[in-house]
Amino acid sequence: MDQAALTRLWAMIVKELWAVLRDPHARLVLVVPPLLQLFVFGFATTLEVKNVDVALYDRDGGVWAQEFTMRLAGSPNIRSIVPIHSPAELRDAIDNRKVIAAVAIDDRFSTDIAAGRPGTIQVILDGRRSNASQIVASYLGRIANDLGATIRPQMAKAAGRSITTHWFNPNLDYLWFTMPSLIVIIGAVSAMSVTAQSVARERELGTFDQLMVSPLRLHEILIGKMVPPFLIGLANAILYTLLIPTLFGVPLTGSVPLFYIALSFYLLSLIGVGMLISSLSQTQQQAFLGMFLTTVPAILLSGYASPIDNMPGWLQVIAQLNPPKHFLIVSEGVFLKAMPARDILANTWPLMAIAAVTLTAATLLFRARME
Repeated sequence: MDQAALTRLWAMIVKELWAVLRDPHARLVLVVPPLLQLFVFGFATTLEVKNVDVALYDRDGGVWAQEFTMRLAGSPNIRSIVPIHSPAELRDAIDNRKVIAAVAIDDRFSTDIAAGRPGTIQVILDGRRSNASQIVASYLGRIANDLGATIRPQMAKAAGRSITTHWFNPNLDYLWFTMPSLIVIIGAVSAMSVTAQSVARERELGTFDQLMVSPLRLHEILIGKMVPPFLIGLANAILYTLLIPTLFGVPLTGSVPLFYIALSFYLLSLIGVGMLISSLSQTQQQAFLGMFLTTVPAILLSGYASPIDNMPGWLQVIAQLNPPKHFLIVSEGVFLKAMPARDILANTWPLMAIAAVTLTAATLLFRARME
């Protein structure tokens, strides 16, 4: 590339950067929302269920019922115990969402335990909140099992002891799962939002025709439009990789250089999709809607909200064409389990292929639009 070509390319890059950064409000949008999303998503999208209100219908009042009640009150996940005195109150507490679960202790609970028989505790859950109810049911089951082990220590010893070890996230801290994923999700939104507006902005402002008659060549225009979103996405990712370990305590155990190599191809694949949307759009509003219609399915098919293995087979095939799906594996692996280079590259080459296809398609479409 000769000096004149480099000059033209540099001028195009500066022009696109200036178009993005000249507006003070645009500068705030590029920096403040990603930081807010990092903190809001980090603390709001919790997989834990805490501060639970549980109703207690104690028809026994015996010593073992009181012991169970004390263990229930001592649980760190239970905020308050609501005493009730009739089945009607129990139904009302569940129906009106005063509690998520109700525990009914049988009137012969302590007597049965004293006689060596199993005691009966009924748990009624609010099925309208199915996921939280299942988690609360596991909390209550754990409390009941601990009480049973206390009552019959010899039986518990004879039954054996199981030890559970959680690799890569020993304390099952939801932040360790959420934070590496947010690099993928927020990076997709920020990179595609900037790219999708680039060509549409030229058309809406009436400067697209000026590009057509300028001495700039096609590849120079495309590179100039792709560099700013790439730099913005890279800057956000660098900021996240600094904040996540220092502020949220999530370990970064893998190779940082390999992480940024995979990130670069991830951003290129997203930029290719964004350029396709922008080339097809006539206005910035159309570009925004196209970006929204693309980003939401991409996030849902990434494996962030639900495992891809749980999806139908045809959706799993489509997910293989989704860039966030591959980079999510890399991000979580690099942060939590020191993913080896072989596995990182195994999830990077699909990003290379997707980037090659989307950038080529965007180039062909952009050329057709210019002609």
